[in-house]
Amino acid sequence: MTHPTIALIERRVSANLFDAGHALTNAEIEELVRLATRAPTAFNLQNWRFIALRTPEAKTRLRDLAHGQAKVSQAAVTFIVCGVLPDHADIPRRLSSFIEAGFLPVATASAWQEGARAQYADPQTSRDEAVRSATLGAATLIYAAEAMGFVSCPMVGFDAEGVVREFGLGRKEVPVMLVAVGRAAPGNWPQKPRRALAEVLQIS
Repeated sequence: MTHPTIALIERRVSANLFDAGHALTNAEIEELVRLATRAPTAFNLQNWRFIALRTPEAKTRLRDLAHGQAKVSQAAVTFIVCGVLPDHADIPRRLSSFIEAGFLPVATASAWQEGARAQYADPQTSRDEAVRSATLGAATLIYAAEAMGFVSCPMVGFDAEGVVREFGLGRKEVPVMLVAVGRAAPGNWPQKPRRALAEVLQIS
């Protein structure tokens, strides 16, 4: 018998057709993001932000910046998933309860903070980490949506600078991906074929 998690991975599709009459509640949106933030981040920085666009007006503004893709406005909610440039000064706050619970020595947390300071001094490395964190969060959001009975579609076809301006992103926030979530409309394709393992896997 296939494990439910494996079945979920194998059935997930990138949906193009959404039921435009379907809405998500605040509680459902909050649960999707709560689950998405279970994704890993370096040094437990949790350097991401999720902007959930649910109103027709907000989704239309985004659709205009996403090459007119209909699913942006037809989905119940479309998320702008942002990575945040990592700041080593955030680490003590992110780890405080973990330290207080006795899981992590203070000295280790201090070493992590210094390691992050050195690692992200390079602007490109810092931006790469923001993109990685947002991507892991978006992927987890996609599978959370599937587990909750919704379909989703990740999108990178959008005007990133326009999104920054239109939605007031901070100077350290990078809009990495859009994720449309909602109920499927009829006519979506099944999952498309995958490459053979021999083409993508090397075992040494």
